[in-house]
Amino acid sequence: DRISAYYNLDYGAGRIRGIFLQSNTALNPVFAPWLQALAPLGATTLCPGFVGGTDHLSFDDIRIPGFQFIQDPVEYWRSYHTSLDVRERAPLEDLQQAAVVMATFVYETAMRDEKLPRRPLPTFREEMP
Repeated sequence: DRISAYYNLDYGAGRIRGIFLQSNTALNPVFAPWLQALAPLGATTLCPGFVGGTDHLSFDDIRIPGFQFIQDPVEYWRSYHTSLDVRERAPLEDLQQAAVVMATFVYETAMRDEKLPRRPLPTFREEMP
């Protein structure tokens, strides 16, 4: 009840270009102004689709809005999650841009009077006829 959202950045070191809405289109009017303010940094896309493969899924599964940001693919992917995965291989400008984008989303979420809209829990039939 006390968690409004979980934001995840798990695709390496590319610049953030937007965010996946996890099929929760009720977030369009919430996130759109945030991204409009971030447009000069290149973060503009609201993707309505659902994306998997990162830590946000466990939150999303229990209807705590969990999100993965859309990132540029960069050379860093070849070393991602290997022994070569070190800060020096991640472009500093990309990390700085990502920090600003993520901080904006966290701040804006924290300043809202209400929690972010949640997808409804699935309903289950008690018995089959």
